[in-house]
Amino acid sequence: MSRLGLALPFTAAVPLSDYLSLAGEAEASGYDTLWTGEINGTDAVTTMALLASRTGRINVASGIIPVQTRTPIVLGMTAASLAQIAPGRIRLGLGVSSKIIVNEWNGLPFERPLEQLKEAVRVIRMVLAGERVNFEGRFYRIRNFRLAQPPLPKPVPIYLAALGPRMLRLAGEIADGVLLNWIPPEAIPQSVREIEIGAEGAGRSLADLEIAAYIRTAVTDDPEPGRAALARDITGYCIVDSYARFFIACGFGKEVEAVNAAWRAGDRQGAVSQISARFLDGLGIVGRADFCRRRLEEYTKAGLTQPVIFPFSPDPDPRPALSRTLQAFAA
Repeated sequence: MSRLGLALPFTAAVPLSDYLSLAGEAEASGYDTLWTGEINGTDAVTTMALLASRTGRINVASGIIPVQTRTPIVLGMTAASLAQIAPGRIRLGLGVSSKIIVNEWNGLPFERPLEQLKEAVRVIRMVLAGERVNFEGRFYRIRNFRLAQPPLPKPVPIYLAALGPRMLRLAGEIADGVLLNWIPPEAIPQSVREIEIGAEGAGRSLADLEIAAYIRTAVTDDPEPGRAALARDITGYCIVDSYARFFIACGFGKEVEAVNAAWRAGDRQGAVSQISARFLDGLGIVGRADFCRRRLEEYTKAGLTQPVIFPFSPDPDPRPALSRTLQAFAA
């Protein structure tokens, strides 16, 4: 594979300062891109700035920043600022997040997310191009903004996080890359086809886009604790409507129904127990290094141009295990 990404762990068990050692290992090991996101811990922008300032070759990407929690003007300035720290190495990954994060946690409206994302990307591209931004849309009404610094010599690539057909087609239409998530290899060809439909409709080629995906991975000689941790993580996503629909489309409808029934009944452990072995095998890679490498090849053959190793560990101090997983895929 020509490119391999690494997601830095989004866990409070790893202090932000320790990301630097993991980033250094990844850069020395030949990884192409570091991906970092935000949920309810460290924010993506601070982490990206830290990583960009302390690395010299590896790309740094957000995966993802919700467009609802920052204005497109701020996102444009953010991308331009990061690109000054690491010229040519910044990738801006954007998405629409979930109703829980946007509405319940941030107190902001969650309405017509695809339309809002499309407007935001248009404005961000105008900002980065150094244009005077005058924009009248459903979500944004902007007058006479222009970035003070000169336009970047090379545009910052914009990636969209996508699950369903409409978002996949939108990514093919307007983005430079796509970030998939929680996807089994068997479902990748259909997602790639949806991206291609969007690209062709805009007069573009699939070859114009990077197709990346987070792949939860734990390299270990004792897989059972890792599989148990993975089951808990999948459960948390099964109760989110957009992911539930996606998992059903991937053939895991029976499991999703059982998980949600137990969850609604207040049986959290019962919900986790409904994650079947085939569900685990489809959505993560847990096992010895040679097994993990073979399984990763299946993702590449299915159509990814950048598999993104998302290392995880159930250990109280996960850093040794995270480093072990990182090193297992060193170039």
